[in-house]
Amino acid sequence: MSTMRVVAVIPARAGSKGVPGKNLRTVGGRTLVRRAIESAQRARLVDGVVVSTDGDDIAAEAVAAGTRVVRRPPELSGDEASSESALLHTLDALRATGDEPQVLLFLQATSPFIDPADLDDAVARVIGGSADAVFAATPSHAFLWRVDAAGHAVAVNHDAAVRPRRQDREPEHRETGAFYALRTDGFREHQHRFFGRVEIVSVDPRGAIDIDDESDLAQAEAHAAHADAHAGQPGTHDELHRATLPEPLDPQWWQLATTNGAP
Repeated sequence: MSTMRVVAVIPARAGSKGVPGKNLRTVGGRTLVRRAIESAQRARLVDGVVVSTDGDDIAAEAVAAGTRVVRRPPELSGDEASSESALLHTLDALRATGDEPQVLLFLQATSPFIDPADLDDAVARVIGGSADAVFAATPSHAFLWRVDAAGHAVAVNHDAAVRPRRQDREPEHRETGAFYALRTDGFREHQHRFFGRVEIVSVDPRGAIDIDDESDLAQAEAHAAHADAHAGQPGTHDELHRATLPEPLDPQWWQLATTNGAP
């Protein structure tokens, strides 16, 4: 029987066209993959953290951060490979070792400011049964437009003739891509991240940065000093996390997954 009810999986490919070596680039003195790992490790409801990668350096960084590695095969590591394929491969590797988590928590290392409390909120909703899938989003009151085939501007989410005040409009939400908490059996059945009852965890828009290019890295670096100074205050979240974590599993598990690959 599995001893891990909630597993966080961080897919982290070695290749990246927009930002070469992106997952090992640093923000606030820590690599993006390490920042994601540490956010998951500090979440109270996460029982284990796994990094799925095809890169030796990323694997070494993950092990140094105290987590496990599933080596992703080349056919799941190209630009066209979906995150879902990497997640399903990791779940198969877990199942081969006797672990089938109830909840899959999918984190993206390209979001450097993931709050562990938000992860716990998302996981708790899935465990509690109110939702099958929960994702991070930030509220928006923006008036959106698109350009049609004739080159004309067309209002998307509003009536262009009516300009209500911000306080009179219900916010919409922009998906940040930072994390998704998924009921594992539902994810296996549907093989995509949105299924059944879907809910949103509204996250701080100031930290809702997704790294796609060098300008995003510069923005994240500028925000890091403030964000990191206010994260993980001693004596609160970290102490509670240490007090409630289950006993650690076999520390050599990652070596088995690395050696055996896909089941």
